[in-house]
Amino acid sequence: MVAIVDYGVGNLFSLKSSFAQVGAEVTVTGDPAILHTADRIVLPGVGAFGDAAAKLWATDLNRVLIDEARQGKPLLGICLGMQLLFEKSYEYGEHPGLGLVPGAVRPIREVVPEDLKIPHIGWNGLHFPANREKSPIFRDIRENDCVYFVHSYYGADCGDCLTATAEYGAELTAAVQNGNIYGTQFHPEKSGSVGLSILKAFCEVTPS
Repeated sequence: MVAIVDYGVGNLFSLKSSFAQVGAEVTVTGDPAILHTADRIVLPGVGAFGDAAAKLWATDLNRVLIDEARQGKPLLGICLGMQLLFEKSYEYGEHPGLGLVPGAVRPIREVVPEDLKIPHIGWNGLHFPANREKSPIFRDIRENDCVYFVHSYYGADCGDCLTATAEYGAELTAAVQNGNIYGTQFHPEKSGSVGLSILKAFCEVTPS
């Protein structure tokens, strides 16, 4: 079973529908007991990092996610959910993250040309690092397959955890992986057949 974390932030209906479309048993929950029994966990998110983090911490779901991830359960963060996996964010101040992926979340404006609009919204091709094996969630994805982004901040300094980038005046982090922990800055549930392939692959990754 795939458990989508309900903490008051995220596009839950379309994400649940996408997982159902690829044949997954899926539930939306904020109950730690259900998260514990799930085979996989998905952390969605839209909006501001600080507000989302505060909601996770207020319900103690931050500790649940950390514990489940450290026990080897596959965890996928999507958009803001991916950013929450990082150690910290510099969105409207400095805020601690879950610390499951190294690095920090920084403004796109720091690295892209001034003439490009922020937020970065639209379809962009994925690029995979040549010096590492492709992440298992991208097993059916080809170089330059397009996915849908909506974001003003990006994950920086994630080192070997970087699994895909997208070009928007600079090569921005599109996806990360740290063992059983995965993150996509883009929205698979809004990315057509490419996104569905990624969600299906996540449902089939082997727990560590």
